[in-house]
Amino acid sequence: MKHVRQLTGKVVVDAMGSDRAPHTEVDGALQAARDLGIGVVLVGQTEKVEPELRRCGWRGSGDQGVELVAAEEVIGMDEPVAMAVRRKKKSSLRVAARLVAEGKADGFVSAGNTGAAMATAMMVIGLLPGVDRPALAALIPTKQGKPTLLLDVGANSDCKPLHLAQFAIMGDAYSRTVLGTLRPTVGLMSIGEEEAKGSELTKEAFPLLRDLSNVNFVGNVEGRDVFTGAVDVIVTDGFTGNVMLKLSEGLSDAVLSMIKRELRSTVVSRTGAMLVRPAFQRLKKRLDYSESGGAPLLGVRQIVVIGHGSSNARAIRNAVRTVKEFSEHRANERIEQGIATDVQASKALYAVAD
Repeated sequence: MKHVRQLTGKVVVDAMGSDRAPHTEVDGALQAARDLGIGVVLVGQTEKVEPELRRCGWRGSGDQGVELVAAEEVIGMDEPVAMAVRRKKKSSLRVAARLVAEGKADGFVSAGNTGAAMATAMMVIGLLPGVDRPALAALIPTKQGKPTLLLDVGANSDCKPLHLAQFAIMGDAYSRTVLGTLRPTVGLMSIGEEEAKGSELTKEAFPLLRDLSNVNFVGNVEGRDVFTGAVDVIVTDGFTGNVMLKLSEGLSDAVLSMIKRELRSTVVSRTGAMLVRPAFQRLKKRLDYSESGGAPLLGVRQIVVIGHGSSNARAIRNAVRTVKEFSEHRANERIEQGIATDVQASKALYAVAD
């Protein structure tokens, strides 16, 4: 294990990322600084960010716990990732990542171009020792009340068995340290519970996950297990995971809309709606993506949280909270240790990858 890096108590926010940037990021940053007692560094084009800060009564760098660092360029949502990341070295993403890499912040948040944020994080901050691919993780609400951690949800469309095994180690570490699960159960997404079922990828990955000595692998899980809370962590490739995540978000919106429509359909149901309103609001909060803020990118040297382009101020605030919790719980150390201590399994993984 390498020397433990001291925490700065600061989180960087890409102020130019969301659909309503920088308005959303400014409001979210101020909420985070006020509610969480953490310093927030907004990175973006000064001529756009500073007026939004002044609107909120900000008087200068450090006021209300928020600093402003200038970045001349912005990487748009529709720009080719590789070209934009290479050419725009003064983009808000590059400047934010550089602050983290230089030890001036514990992590960064962006609701901008997902591919660009991931590529920038890998290029500027770098991967943890032994990690071949980072993974985006998402918390999926379940009927048991405790969410299931799903990864990868979009960082890697094409994966090798090695990558799924490493995702299992990452997910186990995150669940233990940040979510407080003592011995997380880890399942591999497939089309049947039997080891012989699934794609070539899942069938080759199964024995690798089974042989991880520090991971409580319980075998294959199916799509119907996602919302039941049957396991604490579900591992899959980024293509499948992203489809599952978008399906989950769409299903949540549809269910809430249908419930609301039914509650308004008759005089009797409208009367009953007044009685169930508190329960409905609690359900809506559980299904609201802004409660988690975004998906943490696991496997990089410092935590990066990537949010929706449609993120609101609460989502930005909660994404900052995720960085804070991840850093304070030293989750990266657990991930690095998990990969380093499983020496024999790691050798087998690399042999398969080669």
